[in-house]
Amino acid sequence: MIVKVLHNGNCSKSNAVLEYLDENGVSFEIINIVEDPLSILEIRTVLKKLNQSVFHIIRKTDKLYIEKYADKNYSEEEWLKILSENPSLIQRPILVKGSVAMLGRPIENVKYFIEK
Repeated sequence: MIVKVLHNGNCSKSNAVLEYLDENGVSFEIINIVEDPLSILEIRTVLKKLNQSVFHIIRKTDKLYIEKYADKNYSEEEWLKILSENPSLIQRPILVKGSVAMLGRPIENVKYFIEK
């Protein structure tokens, strides 16, 4: 089964996961979430596969988050819209395989995920 990787090319952790998958002969498809942002529905689908709320995938260390969103109290619906408009705020990489997904870090978790 092909692993879909929600990827940001400017992220060293995301690039490291792609390299790991390639080195281990894992078939994968790159979905560049910066160049092709996820819709609200797509984010909801990923969250369901992660079995997490939207708050789990927000990059709270991102400069944009700190400057614009850190002191705000947005609802889950509002965060879905914010993330669809600001994909750099989404944790990455996220690996999706069939009906399950996981955050691709630490990289040790990736090995477990691809062997499932």
